[in-house]
Amino acid sequence: MLDPQPLAGKTALITGGAARLGAMSVRLLHAAGAHVIIHYRKSAGKAGALQTELQRIRPGSVSVVRGDLLDFAYLSRLVDDCLEATGQLDILLNNASNFFPTPVDAATEQQWDSLFGVNAKAPFFLSKEAADALRETSGCIINMVDIHAERPHKSHPIYSMAKAANAMMVKSLARELAPEIRVNGVAPGAILWPEGVQGEKSKQASMPRIPLERAGRPENIARTVLFLATAEYITGQIIAVDGGRSVQQ
Repeated sequence: MLDPQPLAGKTALITGGAARLGAMSVRLLHAAGAHVIIHYRKSAGKAGALQTELQRIRPGSVSVVRGDLLDFAYLSRLVDDCLEATGQLDILLNNASNFFPTPVDAATEQQWDSLFGVNAKAPFFLSKEAADALRETSGCIINMVDIHAERPHKSHPIYSMAKAANAMMVKSLARELAPEIRVNGVAPGAILWPEGVQGEKSKQASMPRIPLERAGRPENIARTVLFLATAEYITGQIIAVDGGRSVQQ
């Protein structure tokens, strides 16, 4: 019989865990028994509300930490905060992301630094800082990649390149950190869009290119995260959760 709480006694850090896909991943990892540490930068209200929601289910099972992942010195402090909370770290979910268009003729160095900083630099160096703690627990790292790491998103060249770096990070760290630490990734497809008319137009335009002919749900991503957190013989893999979009012409 499957264990209903396979992560009982484990600690998971989720960057950008207060909203959207991060929040859903927090909920499922928590439901699987983990002590979850919700990192946020600006979403204090959402982080606090999520903490309150989950603490009602299991008191003392949620911590909240705030910080800017673009602040290089903060990354080691973030790991220290996690260890202070429970004394261990078993799962690092590099979920935080920046996403905005950067057409070539208007792209700036500041946009490059922001997109590469959050989507590539921060996950790499946070993984480096967390490696010792993860070795102690034979833990794992899961990166939130993107199908656009392989299929560039129109008008988003810098974002697409940053996520391509993130994808190679998964494969590289899987070799570098083995055998103690597993490293995998999840590549979401059509899951969430910006609110408003433009987001709805983008959603409708995407449907014909998805073989399953429907959008995914945040739960689809979170369940894949949970699977990878418990898949003890999988490393160096990136699972596309995209309704088949990545195999469509």
